[in-house]
Amino acid sequence: MNSIQIQIPSLSENIRIVESFIDNAKEKFSLNDDIYGNIMIAVTESVNNAIVHGNRKDSSKNVTLQLKVDDNILNFTITDEGEGFNFNQLPDPTSPENLDKPGGRGIFLMKHLCDEVSFQDEGRAVILTFYLN
Repeated sequence: MNSIQIQIPSLSENIRIVESFIDNAKEKFSLNDDIYGNIMIAVTESVNNAIVHGNRKDSSKNVTLQLKVDDNILNFTITDEGEGFNFNQLPDPTSPENLDKPGGRGIFLMKHLCDEVSFQDEGRAVILTFYLN
């Protein structure tokens, strides 16, 4: 199993570091362009959620991004130092009363771009799984 990890302070401008991390993973693991695009959108959205909602943009708190590759499965784990959230109580962004709301689509988007999305540690960690075959 291969594993790489970075930790960044909770600043929105650090998304560029995450993009470089994903670019490096694309090269290292020879990811095709289709899965690369899904990974880029889902992982940067998840890290942004960790910065904004999890750590409340507190630069003294960090977000950790880990990639594990094992038998054609990529697992990205994004962890924040926030209070967590109830991931079973998310409003449906496609319901009529939520269509005009500016937020609430990030996790919905992740679930459609990834093969699997799971939460751990009361919502402080999200695992985004991509199958390479």
